Amino acid sequence: MNFNEEYQKRLDIVEAVLREYLPEQTGRQKLIMEAMEYSLMAGGKRIRPMLMRESYQLFGGNGRIIEPFMAAIEMIHTYSLVHDDLPAMDNDEYRRGRKTTHVVYGEDIGILAGDALLNYAFETACTAFDMDPSRIRPVSRALQILAKKAGIYGMIGGQTVDVKESGNRISGETLNFIYRLKTSALIESSVMIGAVLAGASDKEVSLMEEIAGRVGLAFQIQDDILDVTGTKEKLGKPVRSDEKNEKTTYVTWRGLEASREEASRLTEEAIGALKSLGREDRFLVELLRWLVYREK
Repeated sequence: MNFNEEYQKRLDIVEAVLREYLPEQTGRQKLIMEAMEYSLMAGGKRIRPMLMRESYQLFGGNGRIIEPFMAAIEMIHTYSLVHDDLPAMDNDEYRRGRKTTHVVYGEDIGILAGDALLNYAFETACTAFDMDPSRIRPVSRALQILAKKAGIYGMIGGQTVDVKESGNRISGETLNFIYRLKTSALIESSVMIGAVLAGASDKEVSLMEEIAGRVGLAFQIQDDILDVTGTKEKLGKPVRSDEKNEKTTYVTWRGLEASREEASRLTEEAIGALKSLGREDRFLVELLRWLVYREK
């Protein structure tokens, strides 16, 4: 298997799904639709919708009911980045190699673009009800997962503690709490929704959540590493931003080599748990490894 070729095929599928679910740019409020598209279609790894689709297929899913949720998870992830980049948060001017939304459209529209993406994500996900009326229960369960993992018990909760503790020296326990919610929660949501919509058992959904929890933590640790070792040209955003914002990271807490070892350990544990399902998905295994050994 050529991983890069397989990854590109899946990336093209995700990009097409996102295009399909973008709102038409019309009406007196069309500026917000333009800002939404600018933010959503800025590129990126598209890890969350890709993992969602892989999980769906892993458990035998083969319909299009997964697609509105793929679009929704990326809209939610994108809105969080738009708000992260605002002057009141990280105050970053570049993301994915181009100017951030608030720099292009102004801070006011930047805030509204994030709000719009969050609201439109749930409007989009709800279209799954119309795709197959016989599947109301799994779609409802998927929506519950999406809402909880994106909210105060998930991403927003993690971001709240992250912002509150910015500039403070924090414990490893607090750092793990932040990362589990801020980063892992949406990744957990992705694989859980894929499994639920494919008809996986509760035990299988729980195992996928555990796997994704390890993957999300490893992914965030690698982000910390790249913030120290990467370049603006490769990453498409400023480096050493954590240092600028006086944030405790895995690298400042445990050091560079120990952070690398921890990310690798978590990834291999996740892959071992995935293989215990007895379901074959070579690409998914390689994707999990790529996430922790990536250079951007």
